[in-house]
Amino acid sequence: MESFCYFCKDKQNNLNRKMPERKNTGVSYETVMRDLNARKFSPIYILMGEESYYIDKISEFIAENVLKPEEKDFNQSIVFGADISAAQIVDSAKGFPMMSEYRVLIVKESQNLKNTEPLEKYFKNPAKSTILVFCHKNGSIDKRKKIIPAALEGGAVVFESKKLYDRELPGFIESYLKKNSATIDSKTAQVIAEHVGADLNRLTSELDKVLISLSDSDRRVTADVVEKEIGVSKEFNTFELRNAIVRRDVFKANQIIKYFDSNPKAGSLFSILPLLFSYFENLMIAYYSPNKMNENAVAEYLELRNGWAAKDYVAGMRNYSGMKTMQIISKIREIDAKSKGLDNPNTSAGDLMKELIFFILH
Repeated sequence: MESFCYFCKDKQNNLNRKMPERKNTGVSYETVMRDLNARKFSPIYILMGEESYYIDKISEFIAENVLKPEEKDFNQSIVFGADISAAQIVDSAKGFPMMSEYRVLIVKESQNLKNTEPLEKYFKNPAKSTILVFCHKNGSIDKRKKIIPAALEGGAVVFESKKLYDRELPGFIESYLKKNSATIDSKTAQVIAEHVGADLNRLTSELDKVLISLSDSDRRVTADVVEKEIGVSKEFNTFELRNAIVRRDVFKANQIIKYFDSNPKAGSLFSILPLLFSYFENLMIAYYSPNKMNENAVAEYLELRNGWAAKDYVAGMRNYSGMKTMQIISKIREIDAKSKGLDNPNTSAGDLMKELIFFILH
């Protein structure tokens, strides 16, 4: 979990601790896909980052759409970084297409390539008839290394695929469903986001299950549909637990914890810890908002999408003092450490969850 500065001599240090800013370091997914759909191809694509979903989507589109089916046998190759050398990639990339305008060479798991020096020379003057794609997952190439400037010099598309923040997931869900002619309300989107998490491959797989279940005449994704297709109880889920904690509703929170005890897949300590840590960390930041009781002002300060998204923080400031919020954050850290076995010989995860919820609510 991220650390949080509770006591700073300079108050401005706290005021500046908003959500992390995401710097625009390169081309966007939408831009890459727009150019690919328009058949504006680059000779080199370096697709890298922690989020494999966008890397897969771009490389799959190239594999499926650049060449006609009858051209692929002789002009398309898919290899793996652990099984090929950079020199072999260059030799293949320099080859000419057979009865086709392009050759396509896709290197999956390119992070496993050992020596990339031969690529640097090729990147500066790549073959115009070859589309060379590198899928570098689980991290990004250091932009200070020679390979990135060399690729850019040769006209490469360098795309960095970043994990979405938790606050971005409901918007992603709404957008994904809208593209598939379906609608969802903000609360239900939040429930899905918090139940499934930020793995976009898993998330879109769950959304596809929901989409298949919808009829042509009714494309609304309701809480009932989500409960049936994804298995998220509309009454007893991590989102409703968070809501109960925000409202300081002791009875409802204990109902949900009891349900989790009987249905571990519905919620566990390991799913609620990051959820609660994120909420109370943001709540601590919200206390420094110049206009704490105005939802739109708090939303802007926390860089949330709208005032509706900030209502839980305004409610939280009514129900939890700043000091209590700091104590809760400290307790979450303690429980997190105990869940990993530190200073905890035998307390179960379920008992740790009950201990945490009791501390928060009392």
